[in-house]
Amino acid sequence: MLNTTVFKRNKISILLALASVLFYFTFAYNLVRTDYIKLVTLYIALFFLFYKLIQINKKNIKFLTYTAFVFRVVFIFAIPNLSQDFYRFIWDGRMILEGFNPYLFTPESFLIQNELPVFQAQELYAGMGNLNGSHFSNYPPLNQLCFVIAGLLSGQSILGSAIVLRLIIIAADFGTLYFGRQLLEKLKLPAHHIFWYLLNPFIIIELTGNLHFEGVMIFFLVWSLYLLHNSRWKQAAVVFACSVAVKLIPLLFLPLFFKWFVKPPDYTPGDNSKLLSGRAKSRPKAMMNLFTFYVLIGLITLTFFLPFYSSTFVTNYAQTVGLWFQKFEFNASIYYLAREVGYWVRGYNEIAVIGKVLPIIVILFVISLAVFKRNKTTIELITSMVFAFSIYLFLSTTVHPWYIATLLILSVFTNYKFPLIWSLVIVLSYLAYINLNSADKSENLWFIALEYGIVFSVFLYELLKKKPIAY
Repeated sequence: MLNTTVFKRNKISILLALASVLFYFTFAYNLVRTDYIKLVTLYIALFFLFYKLIQINKKNIKFLTYTAFVFRVVFIFAIPNLSQDFYRFIWDGRMILEGFNPYLFTPESFLIQNELPVFQAQELYAGMGNLNGSHFSNYPPLNQLCFVIAGLLSGQSILGSAIVLRLIIIAADFGTLYFGRQLLEKLKLPAHHIFWYLLNPFIIIELTGNLHFEGVMIFFLVWSLYLLHNSRWKQAAVVFACSVAVKLIPLLFLPLFFKWFVKPPDYTPGDNSKLLSGRAKSRPKAMMNLFTFYVLIGLITLTFFLPFYSSTFVTNYAQTVGLWFQKFEFNASIYYLAREVGYWVRGYNEIAVIGKVLPIIVILFVISLAVFKRNKTTIELITSMVFAFSIYLFLSTTVHPWYIATLLILSVFTNYKFPLIWSLVIVLSYLAYINLNSADKSENLWFIALEYGIVFSVFLYELLKKKPIAY
């Protein structure tokens, strides 16, 4: 009787959730990447169902939490069908277990010499592809630890490794739920906002489904922001370093902490007055706290890298990271416009030049945010992070879909919705591969233009017309 009553009360939500489960199952086990119509149709349908679920259940946090868990469970036994990266994850983990430093050897270097350093080496190399296999690993140490855990617990099974990696990512997502919800409540924002991230099909498919570790990095980042908001900045520094040791992206945000620590003596944050407890009251002490914060992050991050250190490692790692700015091109926006100018002026691709200039522009922009924006409360700080990371993505030469996961989680704590819209239209980036089976192997720029046309339109509208959230 009770179950019948519960079903009647939540009938529409349960039906929406069941439809989502069916679509996720189809996505996980019956979708080929090149079946573009099916890919887009499923994605749009899932996004609509996701929106309705949150719209109907804003007050029912328990239901949304259970639903988020069930959707992830659907993918448990699935092999990723939109990304090959997990094969490299498994390779790196097994390399470490065999006593090799994954930063010193490319998979290709072994296969060329007919050496098989790890079990299923040929299958893993074929899975990751020539492009991935010809470069040194660029995954930081805590990311490598996750790969090692997968190698230890899965034996010699590729599917088993995928399952372990997936369980780690799911655990991180629910850590993000816990600290994200706590932070929202302390900021006096609606708790259900965290589900714009947690229930988003983009997050479920790209992180749980395709095994991208942005989710683990985001867990540490949100935890760090929660600690920082509660003036536990030393613990926040430790956790922030863990985030960097999963993905290097949080390093971009370091200049933005300046004004959070260093405030005018007469600064009064109003409703956020509790933020002042435990913070420095004088500028010299504030500067010392900021310096200590940076030093802690630096030392802990370097400590994570220490087991892999060698002069060759430094060269290889710097070279591999640099490739993302000066060699690779995918789903870019402003860079593609600059590239066309380069073709028009010089007659050939200027990525080697443009790829060096764009990161400098990003750094200057982040520094300007640190100097000219207030950044004295948690919401102000996170809002600057949204703008900093947006510019980073807008100026990047390569923007894989899962990159915007960081932007999406940060937007949850602000009034900006363009990252949510981007998480919908990002599916268009997969259509860029539509030419790869034809004589023309380049990206289909019409889809890229449509994607960014929508994103920039919403971004500019929010920037010019909508008031930011009240501080």
